[in-house]
Amino acid sequence: MDFLQWLFEARIPVGNGSLLLREVVGNVFGLLSAFGGMRRRVWAWPVGIIGNVLLLTVFLGSLFGAASAANLLGQAGRQVMFIAVSIYGWRRWRASRDHGGQAVEPRWAGTRARLGMVSFMIVGTFALTPLFRLLGSYEPVWADAWTFVGSLLATYGMAKGWVEFWLVWVAVDIVGVPLLFSAGYYASAFMYVFYGASTLVGFFVWARAQRAEKPRIETLLPDPTLR
Repeated sequence: MDFLQWLFEARIPVGNGSLLLREVVGNVFGLLSAFGGMRRRVWAWPVGIIGNVLLLTVFLGSLFGAASAANLLGQAGRQVMFIAVSIYGWRRWRASRDHGGQAVEPRWAGTRARLGMVSFMIVGTFALTPLFRLLGSYEPVWADAWTFVGSLLATYGMAKGWVEFWLVWVAVDIVGVPLLFSAGYYASAFMYVFYGASTLVGFFVWARAQRAEKPRIETLLPDPTLR
């Protein structure tokens, strides 16, 4: 119990202020998960889940910290979503892992799936914005909804092995970084800047891996018993 109390209250002094330790640690786990995903390693999923649990307590600030802390319901909700989808991705990658340790073969989603992804982002953001506003999420609420919907889509795309999921993360970061700065979650905001850079690198790594994958062609040999 003493350790949990320390974990919830510990802060890291930075200049005239401080950063919440569990926010920093949660984001470090998230960054490690991103690097693991770039290399297509199964361990990326459980490492990410640990970070998600820590960040869930961070973004529900008024419940787990000071009463004046901003609640980012989209950010908090997406941690729950991350955990659920990560369990799916974890099982999928484990089942498909080959002897070389690669858990998934990167592939392009295709035109139909891309149109579906764009539609899902736009419609989902419009649908969730009034709900998040009703629940008291931090303004601008649409940005919180955008990061939630985009994160759901990107995590699902990673589980499916779509190369485009990295670009969805870029779209999430473009909106999410200013939102986190304005809400006072500076550790997460700075970490998302690194996420943005790593997602661009990840996109090119997966795109190159997709081009390098050899198509699996089944060659039918003639039956020697037939004349």
